[in-house]
Amino acid sequence: MTIAALFPGQGSHAVGMGADLTAAFPEAEAVYAETERTLPGLRSLIETGPLEELTLTANQQPALVAASVAAYRAWQAKTGLSPAFAAGHSLGEYSALVAAGTLGLADALRLTRRRGELMQEAVPVGVGAMSAVMGDPDVVREVCAGAQGVVQPANFNAPTQTVISGEKAAVDAAAAELKGRGLKVIPLKVSAPFHCALMRPAQDALTPDLHATTFGPLAFPVLANVTAEPNEDPAALPGLLARQITGSVRWVETVRRLADLGADTFVEFGPGTVLTGLVKRILPDARTLNVGQSGDLG
Repeated sequence: MTIAALFPGQGSHAVGMGADLTAAFPEAEAVYAETERTLPGLRSLIETGPLEELTLTANQQPALVAASVAAYRAWQAKTGLSPAFAAGHSLGEYSALVAAGTLGLADALRLTRRRGELMQEAVPVGVGAMSAVMGDPDVVREVCAGAQGVVQPANFNAPTQTVISGEKAAVDAAAAELKGRGLKVIPLKVSAPFHCALMRPAQDALTPDLHATTFGPLAFPVLANVTAEPNEDPAALPGLLARQITGSVRWVETVRRLADLGADTFVEFGPGTVLTGLVKRILPDARTLNVGQSGDLG
């Protein structure tokens, strides 16, 4: 069995996530305790809400890192296993790097809090938009390339699911063109247009923080969102994480690359089942597991 550890991004959060794991596993409790020391008040927000406040990007990002890392450490304590590779969807890349031992939990929490603040501030509310497109990703690429204004593929989530992001007018125009070509388009309720060129101010502002962070050796390779390739070089991480803010999340390529590398079991750590659902759409025969609560560990 060759395990790939997967870590979710925004949208997988829920009030109370990880609470039963902290009650059952000292390793998970230690994660939440460190989270509270690093970002006071975040633990109570995770455990009791309110959901509206937890959903704010600057809270949701470090909260999901905490919940995902707590699940990972509980799994390790219970099973004694370690993955051969890891990958995270957008924000989840930070959780993957904590799991690999290259990024300290406190640093990850501080960086993702800052990342969330900067991404929210980069574009005024109402200026940007995102939509999910069901259909051929090559058609999505073509339409975005020919559009007026900023609109680009943000997430290649599944073989026939691509998210586009950019200026609202450009996203709406691209959506109309895509519908005219027979593709289905669903507008998304988001606080900002992530993973597009409009996020450049956030990328520029976070880059110094990333370069000031200490990244140690990796216990196993982590596949980067922007390259869909395994990385074992700590010195490359600040650049990869900075580029991720404006670059596409190449999830389909990432999952296929993991399979090419020999991964046959994909374990999602943290709340929800979004990533294992996407894996099944990309690799229908893959073995998938979720670890988000104590019952998942027997």
